[in-house]
Amino acid sequence: MTQLVKTSSAGIYRAHGNKFDGKGRCDCPYVIVWRHRGRQHKETCRTFNEAREKKSLRDSVDSKPIERTSFGDYFPQWIESYAGRTQRGFSETTRPEYRRTIENFALPRWKTLKLSEIEPKDVRELLMAMRNEGKSTSMIRKTRASLSTLFATALEDGLISSNPIRGVRIPAPLVEELPEEERAKALTKAELATLLSAIPEDWHLFFEFLVHTGLRISEAIGLTWEHLELEESPHVKVREQFYRCKRRRLKSGAGRRDIPLAPKMATRLTAHRTAHYSGPKEPVFTSEVGTELIRGKVAERVLNPARDLVGMP
Repeated sequence: MTQLVKTSSAGIYRAHGNKFDGKGRCDCPYVIVWRHRGRQHKETCRTFNEAREKKSLRDSVDSKPIERTSFGDYFPQWIESYAGRTQRGFSETTRPEYRRTIENFALPRWKTLKLSEIEPKDVRELLMAMRNEGKSTSMIRKTRASLSTLFATALEDGLISSNPIRGVRIPAPLVEELPEEERAKALTKAELATLLSAIPEDWHLFFEFLVHTGLRISEAIGLTWEHLELEESPHVKVREQFYRCKRRRLKSGAGRRDIPLAPKMATRLTAHRTAHYSGPKEPVFTSEVGTELIRGKVAERVLNPARDLVGMP
């Protein structure tokens, strides 16, 4: 049985084995003892000098003032007040994304931990757990970005001494992931016909337009009559999107684009304009009361029931 014997330095012990009789010199190792997160830890060292260096390092970390703010207490305050860390400010459409990723993945694990207690090891374990649960690389990357911003703010607030996210990499996929453009493909004509058979006729043009143009649903919802050319060279000018109940202009060159319309689709949109036009800046596709469609409600009330009815994945 190993016996720990005090040395001249506090927290450093000599780990004598059963064969040591207490006389003469020995090759027994040294053990340093410290506390972290309320638990005692031990580490074996080969020499006394090595033990003193490691104990000094542990003491320098543990002797820092302990910030009592927990992750669970800090997160609600931060998510409501965060205003960005650059002159560009912070887009309000990003706030719900930060809230969702942290609430779903980090908060259940770290709610009671102090901010100062969370280490890169904890971050790696969180991201790996997400990977093992089958979360996509995109979702893991969003979670890491959200947490990095939170801890960067906590660092500025003086609540932590370093950002535990820094240097932590996204874990490799357990299986090869297809590129996003291969995962999300447009419906075939046969699939569209099957889906439309279960969708109310008033919605046929909207879903056919989505398939015809390849627009994101937020872009189709954000389309206004001033961006729809139906006379010579019919085309759609994609300039805005309607996302999370807010209209946003597209800034990137890849987002701002013109998409040609087939003559048949242009004719149907012309008839739709005759029946529903109410001004150049009004949406092309509207709710029953003439306002912009809400993506979640379109899915909940129209798309999902039809998909389930025809057994489409």
